[in-house]
Amino acid sequence: MNYLWKLEKAFMKDLLQAYPDPKPAPTTVATLLKRMAEKKFVSYKTYGNSREYYPLITKAAYFGKQVKGMIKNFFDNSPSQFASFFTSETDMSQEELEELKQLIDRQIENKKQ
Repeated sequence: MNYLWKLEKAFMKDLLQAYPDPKPAPTTVATLLKRMAEKKFVSYKTYGNSREYYPLITKAAYFGKQVKGMIKNFFDNSPSQFASFFTSETDMSQEELEELKQLIDRQIENKKQ
């Protein structure tokens, strides 16, 4: 998805060129594109035998969906368990924790309004 977001629209050859060496097999990329199309993350326009792919979801929306899935599957659908794990298992500095606290405080204020 990162390469497709960066390119905005791309044929298979464009995506393969975007990958660093060693490049994945074309069949691997084709399988990933097929799965992403089935999940409605990407779509394509057909030109003869070629398909031009483009994203249907923004990076932020995709990331949000992935995080929600992770919270549901690994943390019993509890954002607070996720936050507890995240803050205790990552090597966050005091400054980073303070920044996180400020973000949370702002969200609490927004919810009050």
